[in-house]
Amino acid sequence: MGGSLLHPNMIPPIANNFVAGEDVPSVLDHTRDLNAGGVGGILNLLGEHYDDRANAAADAAVYKELLAQIGEADLDARISVKPSQIGLDVGAGTFEENLGDIVDTAAEHDAFVWVDMEDHTTIDTTLDAFEANVAEYPNMGLCVQSNMKRTREDLERLVELPGTVRLVKGAYDPPKEIAYKDKADVNRAYREDLAYLFEHADHVAVGSHDPAMIERAKELHDEHGTPFEVQMLMGVREETQFDLAAEGYDVYQYVPFGDKWLSYFYRRIRERKENVLFAARAVLSG
Repeated sequence: MGGSLLHPNMIPPIANNFVAGEDVPSVLDHTRDLNAGGVGGILNLLGEHYDDRANAAADAAVYKELLAQIGEADLDARISVKPSQIGLDVGAGTFEENLGDIVDTAAEHDAFVWVDMEDHTTIDTTLDAFEANVAEYPNMGLCVQSNMKRTREDLERLVELPGTVRLVKGAYDPPKEIAYKDKADVNRAYREDLAYLFEHADHVAVGSHDPAMIERAKELHDEHGTPFEVQMLMGVREETQFDLAAEGYDVYQYVPFGDKWLSYFYRRIRERKENVLFAARAVLSG
């Protein structure tokens, strides 16, 4: 993979709290540390919205390399791919071809593949590609966003398939005609979708940093007995991640890596006041 290693005297000492490094060895080292604390890793190569077939193929090749090395290292780790990163903006066929190649490689190494969900314009193509692959290789999962008004119908489709759903609130900004905009409405939808999954799915991935939603997942697990895991971002509520793992819950940290770390890091510190304060403290003490 191109790019130099993260330079120790530039911004990366701060960004390293949210990004595991630029290359495959760096993210594998981070995953070993996570595993030592009982937390698994979901590894995502930074990059999205490629309109060039060669760029999409290059990142797909990194994912295939990563899958092989995860298998050799015997780590508790999965990968998570963005459709626009592996060719969706080039064309649906390019995305489907690259995803199929990644899934074939995962099957060789008995590895798990998550497919991220992006903005509302990509939902149908992403769902179709996931369904086509998970029917042949069930060791897969798909992210679904509760802020979308269509999500219940999508969940009804997905619970009939093999694979796992990662339920998130939604980080994109779709039109109000097709999405909930008020925070209370999104939270209500998330709770309802969570309850539906615990009642109808074989396994649930709770993608949330919201303590209330995690507690609700625990209650639903007690009620229905459905196995579940909690997924959180690297650099956000990490102490809670390890605490939950110590309590016996399955926890996975979503771990970005790659040389396109700068824009991702700035998105993280814009999202949450505590992330901005954390970065400021790191600058002042650096």
